[in-house]
Amino acid sequence: MNAIDVILLNSSEVRRRSTKVWMGIPQEHLNWRPDTGAFSIIEMIRHVLEGEHLFHKIIENRGNLGDYKSPWEGLEYTDVQHELNIASEYHDRFIAMIKGLSESGLSEIKIERKEVRQSKVLGDYLNRIAYHESVHTGQMLNYLRQLGVDRPQIWD
Repeated sequence: MNAIDVILLNSSEVRRRSTKVWMGIPQEHLNWRPDTGAFSIIEMIRHVLEGEHLFHKIIENRGNLGDYKSPWEGLEYTDVQHELNIASEYHDRFIAMIKGLSESGLSEIKIERKEVRQSKVLGDYLNRIAYHESVHTGQMLNYLRQLGVDRPQIWD
């Protein structure tokens, strides 16, 4: 297994487990939030899915977002399946981009985000994307605990 395969496996497992958690959330709790400053459940799901697209654009532009416009802008929140359906095409493109990388590209391609004073090699950046989703999946599990809702078993 090479580094690209490991990144793809990690990304796949993170998304599989996130989806398992998200699909286990009762519809009536999607707008719940632990406090007024926090994401609601459905907002957090969109944040993760939209974030992957944003990170993909950052990678394509080697750090420069330019005049990025989110495909989610102005879309109504409905349910988890709707969010996954919207993201599906963008997720597939993101995975195809990773599959098209070379091993050397992981360490040679630089992502320079001057506006946040961040400089990372691509391999590091790709791992941070999966980590971002993992953190929010953990937050979501905590939301469900606070609600007293059964949490899906993700440790298979």
